[in-house]
Amino acid sequence: MKIQNVTNYLEELAPLSYAESFDNVGLLVGNYNTKVTGVLVTLDSLEATVDEAIAKNCNLIVSFHPIIFGGLKKLNGNTYVERVVLKAIKNDIAIYAMHTALDNIKDGVSGKICTVLGLKNTEILIPKSNLKTQETIGMGMIGELETEMNEAAFLQFVKTTMKTACIRHSELLGKSIKKVAVLGGSGSFAIENAIALNADAYISSDFKYHDFFKAEKQILLTDIGHYESEQFTKNLLVEYLTKKFTNFAVILSEKSTNPIYYS
Repeated sequence: MKIQNVTNYLEELAPLSYAESFDNVGLLVGNYNTKVTGVLVTLDSLEATVDEAIAKNCNLIVSFHPIIFGGLKKLNGNTYVERVVLKAIKNDIAIYAMHTALDNIKDGVSGKICTVLGLKNTEILIPKSNLKTQETIGMGMIGELETEMNEAAFLQFVKTTMKTACIRHSELLGKSIKKVAVLGGSGSFAIENAIALNADAYISSDFKYHDFFKAEKQILLTDIGHYESEQFTKNLLVEYLTKKFTNFAVILSEKSTNPIYYS
């Protein structure tokens, strides 16, 4: 089994053409013709991730975030990106990134959040048509809680379920929460979409100070943290890969790659 077989399958699930134009997805390090010894699935590719892959005899890292994003002009090991790439090359470790290609499928990043939260009657938050297949793709999801709850109960539910130490949120409005929009990663651009679809609450991350004013007393905006909003993505990828491949190990990375700490 070669790396090409694994990447072909991943691209059936989330075609690289689905990725946003600014993104850098696909096989970033390595050779498609290399025989696979094992796959390590992670959210980010760091030096510790490469070390983990080596220790677990995995020569392919399937990562959500791309380690190479804005391009490399030098490989001197002066930055964490350069050190990761150098270590991967030296140890014959390939790195494949999915990022917004996986964001844009219904059963991708935001779809997994819906599953974790138990949302029903889900649909894409910002749909767009794929001209090649006529399939509806897009960013974010929106659905309904099984049982509506007040804002305080909702915030505690999200904090517990999404395993976050802190939630930054907009003004409490004294209304019940039933319809919930979600978007993994940086999601301030979709606030208006969530409001337009009458969501009672919107779960995402990386909201800036002025983004919270956009709630306009119409919605509860909740910023749960970037890592926290995407943390279940690697579980989703392991589920997909283990169903397809049984002749080599598919391993969920044990390393937390969250660079943010709370005190």
